[in-house]
Amino acid sequence: MKTVEETSRTVLTKPKVAFTPPRFKTKKLIYHLFTGGFALLMLYPLIWLLMSSFKESSQVFITAHSLIPDPFILSNYVKGWEGIAGQSFGVFIKNSLIIVGLSTIGAVVSSAFIAYGFARINFKWKAFWFACMMVTMMLPHEIVMIPQYIIFAKLGWLNSIKPIVVPQFFGHAFFIFLMVQFIRNIPLELDEAARIDGCGRFKIFFKIILPLIIPALATSAIFSFYWKWEDLINPVLYLNSPDKYPVSLALKLFLDSETASNWGGMFAMSVVSLIPVILVFFIFQKYIVEGISTSGLK
Repeated sequence: MKTVEETSRTVLTKPKVAFTPPRFKTKKLIYHLFTGGFALLMLYPLIWLLMSSFKESSQVFITAHSLIPDPFILSNYVKGWEGIAGQSFGVFIKNSLIIVGLSTIGAVVSSAFIAYGFARINFKWKAFWFACMMVTMMLPHEIVMIPQYIIFAKLGWLNSIKPIVVPQFFGHAFFIFLMVQFIRNIPLELDEAARIDGCGRFKIFFKIILPLIIPALATSAIFSFYWKWEDLINPVLYLNSPDKYPVSLALKLFLDSETASNWGGMFAMSVVSLIPVILVFFIFQKYIVEGISTSGLK
């Protein structure tokens, strides 16, 4: 057994380990610098838009090379929110939310039902109808724009949101294709087990399929929200009253070819119009990366 003196001598004579600072990885530094610079390059238009919203309209393009507003003003947001054509900008945001909300619900729900039919139900000429649906993805909007306008004019739907919203309740080809791929990856054994327990097609869809395609539903909802929020051509075609204009069409009213354009107000309201888009992205982004999981099902 060692004495106290021997133990202390051993501790004192123990070789010291030199401190080695962590090696700085050059590749990691280059990677972060490259990705950070690329992200800044992609965000520069948004940064320029934000900073320009605090400039006077007459100075926006004169000082376009500089991001710092001189002078720094907030009146663009006040004047921009007062709106144009006798309507406040809050009315335009409300109209956009109504159009986008109804269109998104219609597109996602109808596409989910149609995708379930293509993926799980065998019917005559299923491959043919699926191919026809896929072909519609290749048709430019300009081709069907005039025929659709004639149909909606005969129905008396002009100057209303019906021509913009109602077609979304008949499915969207891209969303159908996306959901079909998700549903085909779900094992058929789940459907057979549910059918043995007495579930019909609708119950299988709502209890088995729907919870497993939440990532596809969320992705479709995000795309539908973005596309309808920035849609300009349809409101221009079908809406004539300023009290029914969405944000995309209202922003155009700030520009006038005959008089002075309110660039500051337009940029300020453009920043405001981006807030719902950013909120929707951060709320639903977690569902995009989620895969299909069958664990926990009974």
